Amino acid sequence: MEIEIKRIYEHVSADDGKRILVDRLWSRGMSKENAHLDLWLKEIAPSTELRKWFHAESAEHWEEFKQRYLAELEMNPAVKELQAIVSQHKVTLLYSTKNIEHNHAMILKEYLLEKSKE
Repeated sequence: MEIEIKRIYEHVSADDGKRILVDRLWSRGMSKENAHLDLWLKEIAPSTELRKWFHAESAEHWEEFKQRYLAELEMNPAVKELQAIVSQHKVTLLYSTKNIEHNHAMILKEYLLEKSKE
């Protein structure tokens, strides 16, 4: 299982595999043509309420955000769709936030890798 993460604004690479945008909102300033997406799976993103809460509270609440998002993933039917893709293809999860150290794509990658071990 190969999963990478990167900002949607980074250059497209042949090594990206399936490019999946995992944000609920479309990335500002990015055209659909330039995104080179295979899938926009907005349902896998944190809920609007959680996203707004974390954005307002910032990185000091990273651990709580992580726990809340993991709880959402446990109940999210879109996880099965993503697991099916990841089990057969190399995947790059794309996100738009500037914060490369604290973002939901990191949590999602970790979650998928952990679930693959079960």
